[in-house]
Amino acid sequence: MPTISTAECFTHGKVANELHAFARGYPHEYLFSIDRKKVDISVVAGMFIPTLTGVRTLLHFEPLEPRLVIDTVKVYEQDQDCIMACRMAEAVMRVTGADIGIGTTAGIGKGAVAIASQDKIYSKVTRIDADFRTSDAKKLMQREKSGVFTALRLFEEFLLEGEFPDSYNKYI
Repeated sequence: MPTISTAECFTHGKVANELHAFARGYPHEYLFSIDRKKVDISVVAGMFIPTLTGVRTLLHFEPLEPRLVIDTVKVYEQDQDCIMACRMAEAVMRVTGADIGIGTTAGIGKGAVAIASQDKIYSKVTRIDADFRTSDAKKLMQREKSGVFTALRLFEEFLLEGEFPDSYNKYI
């Protein structure tokens, strides 16, 4: 059974929550296209990590220098978000010993989500452009929702790619 851990910023731990709900078989907000009875997964950990200190102490790596820091929250430009999401996905996988790591981060731009395994990493941006410094709460929450959807869709695509040994995806 593949194990998953998340290191999330702008998605506020909701990716881990949705994955856990899927794994346990109870309905939640995201409608998975894969059959839960045919895919057995386990969530090891879901971490909400919006700060540089959190990245350093929980994920054990030195983060990129952010564009700015607001009340200890790291704020990156879009290209930095893409790099950091990948690094967070790889780090949370390593730190927790999970088979899959998912990282999310967004500051200025659309934000980024990444999913990593031992030998692959995929990343995407969300559909909603926002700026942590200036966008209103409604816009930031729209980007969050888009980030959760993007991460979960990317996870499904990752599973369907056949990333795991045959015993993990034999029913897909």
